[in-house]
Amino acid sequence: MVSQIGAEALTLTFLGTRGETPVRSRRHLRHSSLLLECGRARIMIDCGADWLGRLPRLEPTAIVLTHAHPDHADGLAAGAPCPVYATKTTSNLLGRLPIRDWRALGPRSPVLIEGVRFEAIPVEHSIRAPAVGYRISTPGGCIFYLPDVARLPKAARLLRGVDVYVGDGASLRRPILRRREGAFIGHAPMVEQLRWCRRAGVRLAIFTHCGSQIVRAHARELRAELRRLGEEASVEVRVACDGDQVASPFGALVPRRTRRR
Repeated sequence: MVSQIGAEALTLTFLGTRGETPVRSRRHLRHSSLLLECGRARIMIDCGADWLGRLPRLEPTAIVLTHAHPDHADGLAAGAPCPVYATKTTSNLLGRLPIRDWRALGPRSPVLIEGVRFEAIPVEHSIRAPAVGYRISTPGGCIFYLPDVARLPKAARLLRGVDVYVGDGASLRRPILRRREGAFIGHAPMVEQLRWCRRAGVRLAIFTHCGSQIVRAHARELRAELRRLGEEASVEVRVACDGDQVASPFGALVPRRTRRR
């Protein structure tokens, strides 16, 4: 794998890793959001209510939304300092927000954002707020970002060639699902998402958007369970904490406070 984009490294920072749960911890404090940095690009994916008023400090050059739920979009209630990319459905649902520069993303239509290729992939998660995941492609590697998912149709094909799967950490093994109008609503467990990764040959899975089961978990017990899940699926498994970073060629997750400047 090439470890740079042109002359610039690719870095992922997990700004927040908490899902829509009232339970918080020091490791999972704020709503899930990912910052992708490459050269001068600072692309923020999702901006939930916890991020309201914090955008000036983060200085994103673009914001990309997966869907319109408050834990993914309500941090934009005061507007945005940069273009905001979303599907037409999502931007319509968020029409109340004072966003000056909406930019449309078509399903399965790749778009370059700040030099990074994003492809919106429709997934099953919510009927009222339809969600997408993003296949993000760069010379430094391919990331699939999917923080909210009940079902990913044709997962093996869509995940083929992906270096890092960033998925939905709402539940370790128990499905949080119901069926309505012929579609699944809710969250696939991590164990199911790891099966998708195994079938597609994805070697590394990092989970964010953590539910109460993970937020409350004792660190030692969680590490042991993640090890079991990884052995069962033959996939390296990690759970991200707020501030963790990983850089191409995608080695260990490193707490931001200990990284060299």
